[in-house]
Amino acid sequence: MAGAPALGRVLSAMVTPMRDDGSIDLDQAQALAVHLVDHGHDGLVVSGTTGESPTTSAEEKVDLLRAVVEAVGDRAVVIAGTGSNDTAKSVEETRLAQKVGADAVLAVTPYYNKPPQAGLVAHFIAIADASDLPVMVYDIPGRSGIAIARETYVRIAEHPGICAVKDARADYWLASELMQATGLDWYSGDDAANLLHFANGAVGFVGVTSQVAPTAYREMADAVLAGRWDDARAVHRRLAPIVEAVMNVTQGAIMAKAALVEQGLIGGPTVRLPLVPADEVQRGLVREALAVVSA
Repeated sequence: MAGAPALGRVLSAMVTPMRDDGSIDLDQAQALAVHLVDHGHDGLVVSGTTGESPTTSAEEKVDLLRAVVEAVGDRAVVIAGTGSNDTAKSVEETRLAQKVGADAVLAVTPYYNKPPQAGLVAHFIAIADASDLPVMVYDIPGRSGIAIARETYVRIAEHPGICAVKDARADYWLASELMQATGLDWYSGDDAANLLHFANGAVGFVGVTSQVAPTAYREMADAVLAGRWDDARAVHRRLAPIVEAVMNVTQGAIMAKAALVEQGLIGGPTVRLPLVPADEVQRGLVREALAVVSA
């Protein structure tokens, strides 16, 4: 992992703080962004799935991105989630992201409509052609319903604007092959597998739980970079309870917000339907996990 990757190593897909009435709280979004950068984040993803992008409007996405860019300035890479299952919409949002000041965009595999691989190639290239911003492709077949084929990776990697992959596929052998075949910067997109991805050659991660325990995740990344694998494993194991609570009890945005409320970093757990806030049992599990991580 010689040299710092252009998009950083420690990144989180930020939650989108909301008021009780469901409106976006831009002040809290800025405060959270600054907190994460102050505690070791190199980058932030705004309006990813954890940011509830399916239920926020294009105007809200622009306002949120502008607020985060203003808050962190050049202290961190700000990546706008602009992908969708509508290529024209993704292209337009990518152009807007550049105008607002994003440093890069995250483009998820088109979901639900299950395009052929030729459609994926055309989709990702259209997004990359839409602006001068670097593109991180997001491969998450468990949610999108389709995986990016090896041949598709090789073809899109030829585009100079496509530079990175967020991998939530859990196929580490394929990931290892693709890193070598494409030269793309590889990022873990699975909180439970960050250490596995690092060992496999990934340059960093885009996490959810990392916004709840930013110092610990920075510590793990730095240990890996320094070759202190025993230390990295120790942090990984210490983080296991909070990863389990945030990612596996219910949906990630729900539990990340519950944890951030417990820490006093956002004001409330409001999410937009069809998501619902964590219940008392779930909040109790988060509290217990946070106690272990901070001990």
